[in-house]
Amino acid sequence: MTAAKLTRAAGMCALLAGVLFLLPQFIHPVDEVASVTTTGWAVAHLVNMTMGILALIGVTGLYLRQVRETGVLGLIGFILFGTAFFMIATVSFAEAVILPQIAGTDPAYVRDFLATLVGDPVKGEVGGLVLANGIAGITYVFGGVVFGVALYRARIVARWAGLLLAIGPVASLVTAVLPDSVFRTATFPTAIALMGLGYWMWAEKHIVIPEPAPIVSASELNPAGA
Repeated sequence: MTAAKLTRAAGMCALLAGVLFLLPQFIHPVDEVASVTTTGWAVAHLVNMTMGILALIGVTGLYLRQVRETGVLGLIGFILFGTAFFMIATVSFAEAVILPQIAGTDPAYVRDFLATLVGDPVKGEVGGLVLANGIAGITYVFGGVVFGVALYRARIVARWAGLLLAIGPVASLVTAVLPDSVFRTATFPTAIALMGLGYWMWAEKHIVIPEPAPIVSASELNPAGA
């Protein structure tokens, strides 16, 4: 396994993450207790969980590919943005696997769980879920902006994708006060940026430096004079 192959693999992960980031926006059911036990709910959140894992791998590969060029700004952005996708994958796992199992026996908890996701008042105890969602939101916004700016400044990857990555999280803040159907479209810039960055890593031409030619002595060049 070479560095070039690992970079291409990380690029493919980022590209697929971008595609999967778009998909749930079209199939996600309404955030209510009745939806939790449906097939559509399970599929949407398993897709989201897979997206989070692939995005974390892709972002890691993207950072390591240009660790020197992005500097401290890239490191900060990578840590924040990577944390966001880790939290997304974790919460999506709970939504896909745990909530359907308790929806029938503890609908009040499921209702409060969903309330933390859509910003509705929470009436019961949900443990550290509010904090987890807060961390996911903050790291997604600041991580995306900082990492996108670092990639744009590094001038290694496609600059339009780095710029779009920085714009995406800001779009989620702007559309947060709009209806849910509009808010879900805020993921489009980030998803397209991940696809663009992933394709760049996958298709990048890796230069192979040839080995130096062996040193030839004068006698070998002119056998007659030896």
